[in-house]
Amino acid sequence: MGTVLSLSPAEKKSSIMDAELAKNDKSLKRHSMFVSLSWKKLVSNSAKKSAKKVTPNPNPLPARELPSGQVAQLNSENIRKTHQTEEKKPKAPIPVPVPTVPTQNNEAVVQNGRLSTVQKHPSSLSLVSPRRIVIQASTGELLRCLGDFMCRRCFKLKELNSGEVIIWFRNIDRTLLLQGWQDQGFITPANVVFVYLLCEDTIADSIDSPAELQGTFQTCLYLAYSYMGNEISYPLKPFMIESNKDVFWEMSLRIINRLSAKMLQLNADPHFFTEVFQDLKNQRDTSEANLDR
Repeated sequence: MGTVLSLSPAEKKSSIMDAELAKNDKSLKRHSMFVSLSWKKLVSNSAKKSAKKVTPNPNPLPARELPSGQVAQLNSENIRKTHQTEEKKPKAPIPVPVPTVPTQNNEAVVQNGRLSTVQKHPSSLSLVSPRRIVIQASTGELLRCLGDFMCRRCFKLKELNSGEVIIWFRNIDRTLLLQGWQDQGFITPANVVFVYLLCEDTIADSIDSPAELQGTFQTCLYLAYSYMGNEISYPLKPFMIESNKDVFWEMSLRIINRLSAKMLQLNADPHFFTEVFQDLKNQRDTSEANLDR
């Protein structure tokens, strides 16, 4: 006998609904999977397109570009290799100029960064750079040197002393101040050196009269005041003696024609001024220690 399976309508309906739900669930999962795959493919394609998009540049880059991380690594390796190469190279000493003082028989040279001395035979053609000489003196000391020079040059005037020459100079300067021809005194170290330049060339050792010496000296003073003074013009009376008016102008012209170049050089060339300054200081009479200041 056969077995008959009977199902109630409610159970049959329930089983049919369960089958349909399972079928819909499978189709939904399959559809969601397709949607997910499609979205991933779309995102990937968009990323590739954005990566291929390049900003226009007039200087195109090479076709093959390395990632930034790899470029930084290559740069660091190149720097490290460069440092290693530089460390392997022998370092030569840097020559440094060493100040040396020229001597007569020895010459200082620099070899491999060290100072060494080389024996050198004296030669008349060797050139020695001039050394800087710093000299200084007060106005009173230079005036006394000027007076000593006048006494030594005019040796025929036995009674002449340096103080008398200084008085001639100071009287003229004081007169110009009192009469209002100048606002400040002329006697300064530089002006005394200028006066000495004129007197050294003009005062002759053949002078045997105090009046002649005073007239020649005051002519030199007039030219010094006219050239080095602060005023535009100076009067002739304090400088010129009435008895030698023609001699005064003739001597003035001779001094100007003969010493114009040296007068200009004294103001323009510091080395020449130093030489004249030192020459004046050497005129000091060493037998007298006290100076008129």
